Amino acid sequence: MIALKTKAICIAVFLALMVSAASADMPMSFYKSMNNQKYRDELCVKNYDAGASVTESYSDAEHLQKQTEVKTASYGADAGGQCGGAGSLEASINSNVIGKAHIAWESVDPNADGKGHHVVLGRSVDDLVGVFSIQKFIQLWSNSTPGEISIDWMPCI
Repeated sequence: MIALKTKAICIAVFLALMVSAASADMPMSFYKSMNNQKYRDELCVKNYDAGASVTESYSDAEHLQKQTEVKTASYGADAGGQCGGAGSLEASINSNVIGKAHIAWESVDPNADGKGHHVVLGRSVDDLVGVFSIQKFIQLWSNSTPGEISIDWMPCI
């Protein structure tokens, strides 16, 4: 009977040592970060014919209520079937956030230069942190001049 109790105690001590040795392999910050996962939401839309892209990203969000509408259209490619025809991209973003937001757009010349690079015509990046509301409208289309590109912050009501 005493031999069984001794074996049970030895097995219990052995298992306790194994568990503590296994948990010693990872730093404590690993376990804290595993229990600190928050909501993440990302959207990226590109229209190669228009040379336009829009990115909407939310991270570390404790609260996110959003309504995003993106419209994109291509009006044909060039004679070789390559990108570079005409197109448009419109994004309407309306969100209430507690966390971080990244809203960006870029407009490039759809036709590459001799080195294969696309000339950047316009670019905007907004990074926000805290409690805020976003109401934004972005309109990009090919064959437009920089003054014709429409980006409007709508007032919060």
